[in-house]
Amino acid sequence: MSDLAILGPFIPAPDRFDPIATIIAQGELRVPALLPIRYSRMSQSAFAFYRGTAALMANDLGPRPNSGLIVQLCGDAHLGNFGIFATADRRTIFDVNDFDETFPGPFEWDVQRMVTSFAIASADRSEECQEAVIRAGAEAYRMAMAAFATSTFVDTWYYRVDAKSLKAVTKSGALSESGMAKMNKGFNAAEKRDQWSAITKLTVEVDGQRQFVNEPPLVVRLSLAEGVKEAIDNAFERYKETLLCDRRILLDRYHIVDFGHKVVGVGSIGLLAYIVLLQGRDADDLLVLQVKQAVESVLEPWVPHGTSTSHSKRVTDGQRNIQAATDAFLGWIDGEGGKSYYIRQLRDKKWSPDVDSFTDEELLDYAQICGGALARAHARSGDAETISTFIGPDSSFDTAMRNFAVSYAQQSKADYTAFLEAIAVGSISIRPPDSMFTEISLRQDGAFNLI
Repeated sequence: MSDLAILGPFIPAPDRFDPIATIIAQGELRVPALLPIRYSRMSQSAFAFYRGTAALMANDLGPRPNSGLIVQLCGDAHLGNFGIFATADRRTIFDVNDFDETFPGPFEWDVQRMVTSFAIASADRSEECQEAVIRAGAEAYRMAMAAFATSTFVDTWYYRVDAKSLKAVTKSGALSESGMAKMNKGFNAAEKRDQWSAITKLTVEVDGQRQFVNEPPLVVRLSLAEGVKEAIDNAFERYKETLLCDRRILLDRYHIVDFGHKVVGVGSIGLLAYIVLLQGRDADDLLVLQVKQAVESVLEPWVPHGTSTSHSKRVTDGQRNIQAATDAFLGWIDGEGGKSYYIRQLRDKKWSPDVDSFTDEELLDYAQICGGALARAHARSGDAETISTFIGPDSSFDTAMRNFAVSYAQQSKADYTAFLEAIAVGSISIRPPDSMFTEISLRQDGAFNLI
């Protein structure tokens, strides 16, 4: 049996984890009032369900034989978790952009999650399109990894995927004119999504002072009553200690003027995701930070000796290891009460495409870009030469990834059907929450807690 045979089709184990029980168990660590929103969003489509079920795939990949070639994994490398964002030097780049599940593990786990996402996204298109898109992502990964295998470590470390280098991460630079136009449109759109776009959307002006809107349950403005404000300020000071000194000096010039909670994404709904409004010199000098709860990665149970002492530091360190450039304000805090948070800008020129609007040709182009970007991410922390040797120079790897993606997409579809049945019989609720928490405090140990 060749080495690549271990990457082939997915065959569910006889004692496979119950998918519905796994989804419900994840909710035990989350805010109950928000779970119906999570489940509602997951129910919208097979792909939305896939976005919210990284834990199911981790449980399926973990027991399988693997390459043993360890990299810093994204952990949830589906096509929706790639996108454009601003670097600290104000350039816009394309990269992996979600790290809640990041953890060291076999490189193929990320590749398999990525190619399966393309299989699901193209499931309603022709079989020829689905085949081509899956293979395009795998081939781009293979060819980019081969290129990084011959690059110096420093060149790999500094390499960025920006508007000018899109073609360099794809096979022979063969992006279509339509694909290039679509991605360039994305870079242009990202340029307009600066911190003020978030401020305009999420705040209103009251008596000359900006404050968050109150639109529960998606956006909830929270009290900064006496004691709470002091605790938040203390936590903010501890967070700044995890930043580079120049970032600390910059944030020392800002103070907290408002506080809230904002529901984001699909997979992370139910975990706490606070928003903090900061003001500098005057009411026109504003910044919005996101304080997002981190919990155990779904990969940790499947990686030998794979426990992390701080989930927020795991996410922060993982992102710094993977991305070509990270958010200038990325940092973390832990509380003695057990909760863990990483902090970043809420929005800074971030853009992710709506792949449903892509033509077949554009989706194929996007698969190439994601495959190349993922290879670059893995080459930063892994041994590109060894990985490239393992996957080989020909299309055998692409075929193995195609076979896995199609078979796992079928399993995910079956799980989605079971999920919809659980909703139909009332085992899982998607009704709108009747009420939403209205007050949050910070204990003096720095841990955020619901009251």
